[in-house]
Amino acid sequence: MIESENIEFKSKLTDDLEKEVVAFLNSKGGIIYIGRDENNIFELDNIDEIQLKIKDKLKHNISPSILGLFDIVLESFLNKKIIKIIVASGNEKPYYIKKRGMSEKGCFVRIGSSSEPMNNQMIEELFSKRVRTSLKNIPSPRQDLTFEQLDIYYKYKGFKLNKNFIKSLEFLTNDGKYNYIAYLCADENGNSIKVAKYQGIDRINLIENNEYGYCSIIKATKAVLDKFEIENTTFAQITPKERLEVNLWDKVALREAIINAIIHNDYTNEIPPKFEIFDDRLEITSAGSIPCGMSKEELFSGVSNPRNREIMRIFKDLAMVEQLGSGIPRILKNYSKKSFIFMSNFTRMVFYKGGPIGGPIGGPINLTDRQKDILDLINQNPKISRRKIAEILNINPSAVLKHIENLKQKGILKRVDGTRGYWEIKL
Repeated sequence: MIESENIEFKSKLTDDLEKEVVAFLNSKGGIIYIGRDENNIFELDNIDEIQLKIKDKLKHNISPSILGLFDIVLESFLNKKIIKIIVASGNEKPYYIKKRGMSEKGCFVRIGSSSEPMNNQMIEELFSKRVRTSLKNIPSPRQDLTFEQLDIYYKYKGFKLNKNFIKSLEFLTNDGKYNYIAYLCADENGNSIKVAKYQGIDRINLIENNEYGYCSIIKATKAVLDKFEIENTTFAQITPKERLEVNLWDKVALREAIINAIIHNDYTNEIPPKFEIFDDRLEITSAGSIPCGMSKEELFSGVSNPRNREIMRIFKDLAMVEQLGSGIPRILKNYSKKSFIFMSNFTRMVFYKGGPIGGPIGGPINLTDRQKDILDLINQNPKISRRKIAEILNINPSAVLKHIENLKQKGILKRVDGTRGYWEIKL
């Protein structure tokens, strides 16, 4: 590991920490390690005190507020603990060091492995593009809000919402009115998350339609998670040696996908995320595509750019998310990048039933690389023909048939409704 555009090393906590953090905020985010360099690990004294100092510096010395845009975690190398600061890319650029103001001395950007001052032209351009329709600037449709549910969740985690929590959680617009973040977190609101269930593999026969909402977004999220605890039932596969039990979807990936869809949904257009269950798959659709300035590969690698940092901050307070940028990589441990569909105004995740390709709990199933390729194509399109598979993989159709027959014999693949039907992966 070497210093780069998204990695910075420091042997100890220094006075220029804010400069490095501001540079990452104004760029694509990054990681700062305290207690190591490219070759050495350094012993840190009073590590708890150092963490508190870091949090205090970042909370009070940088503007606009970056709560929800950074994470501080401990990591161990060679039996020594170091501090890892994860910094997301911010949506309210330019960020700057408060005491130096929005100037060349206060604004920095990451260029290669160094943090460089911004010139005045860059600062003015970023400021002119700053998103003024962020949730914290949108007034709540209602101003008679209460937060008893939120208070209960904080108390359950050992926190107490004091009389200043409205301000500390950034529930107010600049003119002192409740904003849309407060509206989403309030005991009563007009936001509702839909979970629909269909018979078949299309949207023709709706058999169940549930709505979880009109309450705090935290309560609604927990209700959706509880619903999928029930839906993610275990099915059994009998093998010559044992009975294997597998969930319909990987539990970790499913939880991350649900929470990601809710936290990063674009609520400015008042469209909540939607969850749809079919006979062969789950589709999760949230408003908003890839954040501006971020590539697909950056998103998949775990680069964090929270669309709603204030909501992210609350979910982190309540231990409903782990460190920044961990959600997508956790999903990709079990599902391919093809499970993500990016549209102009929406993002959809598609998870087919049967568990992740590679084998169920109880022991791996040995597959060739070509068989994995075939299953991956079927996973994306259960109606795909053998001829189309052969065309995409550039192999002979007879070879595809041979692989498919082998997968059938292993009990992994099944054809439903003959030539006009579809493939079903059974892991």
